[in-house]
Amino acid sequence: MLGAFAGDIIGSIYEFNNIKTKDFPLFSNSCFATDDSIMTAAVSNALINYLRSDKTVDVHIMLAKEMRRLGNLFPNGGYGGSFHQWLKNPQWGPYNSYGNGSAMRVSSAGWLGNSIEEVTELATYSAEVTHNHPEGIKGAVATAICIYLARQKLPKEEIREYISKNFYSLDFTLDEIRDSYMFNEICQDTVPQAIEAFLEGNDFEDAIRNAISIGGDSDTIGAITGSIAEAYWGIPEEIKKYVLFFLPIELGNAYSEFKFYLKEKAEASEKNMEADENTIEADTVLDENISIED
Repeated sequence: MLGAFAGDIIGSIYEFNNIKTKDFPLFSNSCFATDDSIMTAAVSNALINYLRSDKTVDVHIMLAKEMRRLGNLFPNGGYGGSFHQWLKNPQWGPYNSYGNGSAMRVSSAGWLGNSIEEVTELATYSAEVTHNHPEGIKGAVATAICIYLARQKLPKEEIREYISKNFYSLDFTLDEIRDSYMFNEICQDTVPQAIEAFLEGNDFEDAIRNAISIGGDSDTIGAITGSIAEAYWGIPEEIKKYVLFFLPIELGNAYSEFKFYLKEKAEASEKNMEADENTIEADTVLDENISIED
């Protein structure tokens, strides 16, 4: 999740001032958290609340409520026209978008799910509330699954193969597209490029530099690439410090809650494993006693 914030903040000053090189300063005083970070935080908050709940409230309602709350708290985030109208009108439902907004905000789903199936479900929920076009959902799910596979430290070639087989053709290199790639806001023309930026990266920073270097919708491509790169390599401490400096308090609070939930989840999983091991040991002793008596 912090990787999405990082890519967004680093790319924020290049969205309308593209830079076609990897040689640029990562941060400047002009950097800021855009709608990508705001909605990433909103989706994380809503999904965590949903997973903690008894699930009697529709997850789409929870998502819409939190997205509108944070969106209206930060009205100058740089939202797209349709999404901006959606934020202002609680009566609006999904509007069949296939914009890359569904992918830029999905990173928490890649961490909160325990399997590809659960990650897919959570990512689908997060997209459907606005981006319910099949390509909008596809962009979110592909990104979240990349994050999940990166968390497992799968070799990058296996991740490439999975995405190529199930989602997008990745039959290009960044060097091949850099000169001609132009600004685009749809999933099918930004998500594959962001994934490729990760796949060609050598570490977190290099992947972000890859993403920004092709131009286009730089903050969003950066956010998508950063969210995957974080899961694979983690984030250098120096970059973390800068990102947290640029985050508004509300978004920082969302990140803290996200970390707390993951820690809570890991501890619960560890306790369950210990309980299972104790049960197995008890059963083994019982079996041995029965055998001796026989």
